Amino acid sequence: MLLHVPDVLTKSEVGDVNNQLLGGNWIDGAITAGPLAANAKRNSQLSVDSTQFNALSQFIVTALERNLLFLSAALPYKILPPMFNRYAGGENYGNHIDNAIQLDRLNMDKVRTDISVTVFLSEPEDYVGGELIIEDTYGSHDVKLPAGDAIIYPSSSLHRVEPVTSGTRVASFLWVQSLVRDPGQRNMLFDLDMTLLKLRAQLGNAPEIVSLTGHYHNLLRQWSR
Repeated sequence: MLLHVPDVLTKSEVGDVNNQLLGGNWIDGAITAGPLAANAKRNSQLSVDSTQFNALSQFIVTALERNLLFLSAALPYKILPPMFNRYAGGENYGNHIDNAIQLDRLNMDKVRTDISVTVFLSEPEDYVGGELIIEDTYGSHDVKLPAGDAIIYPSSSLHRVEPVTSGTRVASFLWVQSLVRDPGQRNMLFDLDMTLLKLRAQLGNAPEIVSLTGHYHNLLRQWSR
């Protein structure tokens, strides 16, 4: 599933995050990449040792957890602490696939990466290039969203960030281990949930809606870890 999630952050919140990032300790992003991806990664990344890192990372998690569209699509079991990257002066990230297992630096748990998330912190008109290119069975998708919006996509997808030839692209990125491991099952649950929302708006809590809602939860109970 490739899904645009609008308004994860308000414009005011985006401004606050960016103001705090200005004073952060930015390091070479290749340091945190795997051995294969490191050769393709040219960007800067906010050091996890920066004084503002933990608060900003938790702020992004809180914003995602209040977003009903994100919760319905991702069905998160574990959300790895969000990180922050910056591209400028031709920097880019070549084709790569995210590591299947990541380490949660807060509790040292190993987390399976089912879903990748990018929360955009720069407006599209503030930089040239920098498109997130995601490839799947339906082709190649260019993603460049308004500041505060997020894109979620399978971590198994081949993807890249095109060179930023002018301006600066800042974003937060993270991974999610879902309650439902199988992406096909997860997509069906999301479609069912969205359909139920529309039907409930039209019909209220009719007996048929209550019954379908029960089926949704029974499927979630059956398919969740």
